[in-house]
Parts: sequence; structure tokens; C-alpha cells
Amino acid sequence: MFEIDASAGDIRTASHPRRRAARYSIAMVAACPFPANHGSAASIREMSDTLSQMGHAVHIVTYPTGQKDIAVRYAKVHRTRPFRPETNAKVGPSSEKFLEDLALLRLLRRVVKRERIDVIHAHNYEGALIGAMAKWTTRRPLLYNAVNLMSDELAGYGFIRPAWLARAIARGLDWFVPIFPDHVTAVSPELKQWFVKRGIPERKLDMIPAGIVPEMFDNADPDKIRRRHSLNGRAIVMYTGVLNAFQRIDYLLRAFAVVSKQLPDVLLMMVSPLVSESHEREHKKLANQLGISNAIMWIAPHSLEDLPSYLALANVTVISRPECPGHPVKLLNYMLAGKPIVCFEGAAKGLRHLHDAFIVPDCDCEALGKGIITLLEDRELAARLAANARITVLANFDWRQICQRIERVYDRLLGKPESSNIQNEHHAFARLQP
Repeated sequence: MFEIDASAGDIRTASHPRRRAARYSIAMVAACPFPANHGSAASIREMSDTLSQMGHAVHIVTYPTGQKDIAVRYAKVHRTRPFRPETNAKVGPSSEKFLEDLALLRLLRRVVKRERIDVIHAHNYEGALIGAMAKWTTRRPLLYNAVNLMSDELAGYGFIRPAWLARAIARGLDWFVPIFPDHVTAVSPELKQWFVKRGIPERKLDMIPAGIVPEMFDNADPDKIRRRHSLNGRAIVMYTGVLNAFQRIDYLLRAFAVVSKQLPDVLLMMVSPLVSESHEREHKKLANQLGISNAIMWIAPHSLEDLPSYLALANVTVISRPECPGHPVKLLNYMLAGKPIVCFEGAAKGLRHLHDAFIVPDCDCEALGKGIITLLEDRELAARLAANARITVLANFDWRQICQRIERVYDRLLGKPESSNIQNEHHAFARLQP
């Protein structure tokens, strides 16, 4: 096996700044293509770089694939094989991943020994299982960052058939995986409470959401996107994210049919970081049945650099996933971009109806459509919700605040005095707790 890390010349990684000796040495287990501009991979990169800037030695242990145009600025990257650029990574399980996961386990064990790792910090289900096996052999404490439930997603990937078998396996994983870590961080109050109800001791759990880099949207260039796609002055409703079944794009299309009937000039832009021909083909079939095909623009893939510019075009942003125990990263992006948001209750993490979002009952496509119409027609309300959403995300979801909480979890796992003023942390996150 081969390993490539930032200090050894990974061309996508900036040089390490001079800083004090590392407080802790952390192994981040990223069982996904890395880096990437969506989901967990994006959160792992931003979290790792922030922890590195705080003085920790962060080692990201991951697969060989990733996007070459995304910089990992401070954390070191270790790969099972030489880096292989991949512009269109697949989301979800695959047969190829099983052998890669064995290689990832072997690499993780070597990194733990060579880099004198203090804590294994694993992300997602595969990362947690790999981390658990490494924990048993290295005797290092394991922190599991839980971002979802398999029972909400596994069947939607279509990898395991029939669907009832996928759902049964998913329920088993949801029960099995959280048992082994020394501590679990859940990205939403709902996810934390789900674990508590199923017997995970509350002392073993913390609610720590995903975060944002405040400067990410500072240099948006919407005119560049207008020229690229020859856009006129039409109002734009925008969705950004993958097109997998669990995202319930069918709900969005049915909601947009309500919008299009009343406001026929509105354009729906579906902006995805990944090409998914099978899912897009299915969604286009439904759009054709609903008579809205001519009002939709499908865009995939897009670069991370272009995401702020796409969002700058949006008059309204939308999330149509109702069952969402995790915290949608796209929601944080919408908030940071200062855009009006319409979403189902299940996706409205840390938001309040008519304060910083327009929130409708889960699975009610008619209400979702009417919410979009309301914000398109009431520009004053839309502007107020957008401004409040940006205030909310900057106040509560800055990675610099969130990583202080993660640092305190490391302190507890290692039996060390807490690193920062815990009163400030409780104040910043109090309203996000269940």
C-alpha cells in the first residue's frame, strides 16, 4: 500500500503554517472520496483544517480518489494508494469499496502507530466500523461523528435488493454501529435523541452540528453563471445537492408544478455536484409527466468554486427531504449565501418558521409549492428571512466555534483538562439542543 500526505508533496495541499506544538494527534477516518464538494467529505475537510489551525496534528486517512481542484490546506492526507482524480464520485455503497475498506483499516493502524495518534475520529458508518476495528488493535479511543441513519438512506441507493432486505440491514447497522465508539457526536438534536431512545447512554453523546467557513461565499460571481447558461431575468428557484432517491426530488418536482401553474416564467435550477444519469433520467420522466420539463435546468457536475456563484442567482432555495435526522450541508450553504429558504419541517435544523425560513409540514408538496410562491411574490418577507438565516448560521455554525466543542470531547476522552471556556460554548449552542 502507498500513502500520500500533505507534507510529502500532495499538490492540492498548501504548506503548513508555523504553529505551536500539536496538542493532540488526530486520525480522521474518511471512508469516502476525499476531498469532494458535497456532504460528509466537505465537512471533514473543513473540520480538519480548522482543528489543524487550532494547533492539533490532524491526519486524514482515506481512499485514493478525490477532486484535485479542492485544497486541503493544513491537515495531512494519507491514502491507501496513489491519488487518483475523480470528478464524479458515486454516493453510497459499492462492491469496490469492500476491498478498499480493508486497505483503509491497514493504513489506519499504521498511521496510528507512526504518528502517535491520540484519538481516532471516524465519520459515517464505514468509517465507524473501520475505526472500531482499529480501536481494538491499537487501544486508542474512538470518537464517531454520526451524520445520518442508514434506515433513511440505504434502500435509496439501490445497491442492496430487494428493498426490504436493505431496510433490514440498515436497521441492524443503526443499532450495531453506535455501540463500539467511546463517544458519539450527533449532528442534530433529532439524531441524538434517536440514539438515546435506543439505549445509548446520554453521557456518551453530544450534539455537535456541521459547520461553515464564513468566508466561503465572499467572492460569488453570479454574472459568470448567467453568461455560461444564457440566463435571462427569470426568477430562479434552486436546489443544490445530489439526486439520490432519499433526497425526495419527486416531492420538489410536484411542488414546483404548483409554482409553475401560478408563475409560469419561474425557472427551477437543479445544481448537483455529481452526474447521476439514472436518477436524473427518472426525475426528468416525472417532470415530463407533470408538464414542467421546459421550466427546469439540470446542471451537473459543478465545482466547489462555482457553488457560491450559482447560489447567488437564486431567488428562493429549497430542500424537499422530509425524513432527515442529520443536518443537511446544503441548508448551511443556503443560509450562508443569505438566500430565502423553503423546506419541510424534517430538514429545518436550527431554523424557525417565518424567522429565518419558510417551513411547511413534511411531505406536503402543495404547501411546499405555496411556500415557494409566497417568497417569490413577497420580496420583503424573503429578504428578511434570508438576512436572519445568515445571522443564524454565522452565530451558531462557524467551524471555529464548533471545533472548540470537538476539542473538549477529545479532552474528556483523554482525561485532560478542558481546553476552553465551557460557558461560552454552552451559550452559543443552547438553543440548538432538544
